[in-house]
Amino acid sequence: MTEVAVVEGDGIGHEVVPIAREILAALRPDLEFFDVEVGYGRWERTGSACDEETIADLKSADAILFGAITTPPDPGYRSVLLQIRRALDLYANVRPIRGEGVDIVIVRENTEGLYSGIEWTEPDRACTVRVVSRRGSERIARYACNLAKSRRHLTIGNKANVLKSDCLFVDICTREAARAGVPCTARFIDALSLDILMHPERYDVVVTTNIFGDILSDTAAYLVGGLGMLPSANIGERHALFEPVHGSAPDIAGQDTANPIAAIRSAAMLLAHIGDPESAAVIEAAVDRVLDAGIRTRDLGGNAGTREFGAAVLREVLRGKA
Repeated sequence: MTEVAVVEGDGIGHEVVPIAREILAALRPDLEFFDVEVGYGRWERTGSACDEETIADLKSADAILFGAITTPPDPGYRSVLLQIRRALDLYANVRPIRGEGVDIVIVRENTEGLYSGIEWTEPDRACTVRVVSRRGSERIARYACNLAKSRRHLTIGNKANVLKSDCLFVDICTREAARAGVPCTARFIDALSLDILMHPERYDVVVTTNIFGDILSDTAAYLVGGLGMLPSANIGERHALFEPVHGSAPDIAGQDTANPIAAIRSAAMLLAHIGDPESAAVIEAAVDRVLDAGIRTRDLGGNAGTREFGAAVLREVLRGKA
């Protein structure tokens, strides 16, 4: 029995994750789901957004379907997602950008960089330490190179002309690419961000550090219709978490207007990870057919609600499964 922890989180997570869960259950009735509560809503109610017992529950799962978390500008509130990524050592963040004329995978180091969690405030300044380690760089480079072997090319996003820590990152990624026999090019992240929007067909697999990958993948969402379209995977040696790239969007929460595609496609990535690429392909094909039929949420220029769109994808999934 494969156990899947389901974390709806906050905001629109309560709307999009149940749709993804229903589609998973329809395709794989053998999956066993259990709910785990984390996030700002829990913090408001109990004073704890995530504790050690919660982490233990997540570690017990074979995979995690994750929604969206609200992180308030409160110095007493620790980012839940960063806690989970570090506790489960989910070192590889994988964000596919797929659409008409676009097929890019952004692979981002997920546990250090500017999201290292090493920071402090003083009366006249605040400091955050950017950590780029040999171990962290080697394993994310190897992950990206393994992915690029089945594709075309690896691009190393960096700012080595300014940041000495990126010199180490580029050197390690270049050596790992040579060892794997993968063609690679190093590009400065600012120029890369512009060029990937102007010429997306030039790019295949991009590997970069934590905050650069976060920003670059959000920017690249423009190519395929916005953040509501993008799934992601957080992969470690023993654990894996799958989540839509978009945030909790409290301004539209509860209005049945959120786009569930990112959550649905995250469920597809989950299935591929647990060894069922055929079911993952059924989900992707179902989403494409619904979009081709002109059924779209408001962010895509349509008028379908969250539940309506999800029901349409579920119908197509069941048709594809049959």
